[in-house]
Amino acid sequence: AKGKGRDQEKENSPSVEEEQVRDHLWNLKVHNSMEPDEIHPWLLRELADEAVNPLYVIAEKSWHCGEVPTDWKWGNITPSFIKGEKEDPGNNRPVSLTSVPGKIMEQILPNVLLRHEENVKVV
Repeated sequence: AKGKGRDQEKENSPSVEEEQVRDHLWNLKVHNSMEPDEIHPWLLRELADEAVNPLYVIAEKSWHCGEVPTDWKWGNITPSFIKGEKEDPGNNRPVSLTSVPGKIMEQILPNVLLRHEENVKVV
């Protein structure tokens, strides 16, 4: 009886779905820059069917343990030109290039929470 509560708790807890990860991989913008993990978005999209399960497992474990892989947290900050004189540093804005799997996780989590709220009638 003791384990039953945990099983039910896990069953009712929000979770990442493999299909969400697949959709994000298929819809990656392939012309974006390569990120700090040196995995080009084009490669992830081309290998979406092969990459979906490992990324799904990592995302699901990250969600349940509350920790994100260190590599997903790294970012390269680079200047992005806005307008005006290119030589003027004030005409650039900082852009952080982060890991594509990390970005996918950032996009999925709000949907996971929203779906969970709807399922348990929190809203």
